[in-house]
Amino acid sequence: MSTHDQYIQLSSLPEDVRRQVLDFIDFLMRRPDRTRKEPAEQYSKKPISGLLKGKIRIADDFDAPLDDFKEYME
Repeated sequence: MSTHDQYIQLSSLPEDVRRQVLDFIDFLMRRPDRTRKEPAEQYSKKPISGLLKGKIRIADDFDAPLDDFKEYME
């Protein structure tokens, strides 16, 4: 849709609705850009060390060779 078409649509609206549309456009132009990435130093939360302590378990045979590869290891 071209700018000219948008202007025609806007101008065909009643005056009170046109004012609301223009107020909304003004609101959109003034709000901060939400797609922009904020620098890390602006984050207020810091990581908490040990938060998952005791929640993760590693099997005793974690380093053991897998049975699927026994024929290659002989």
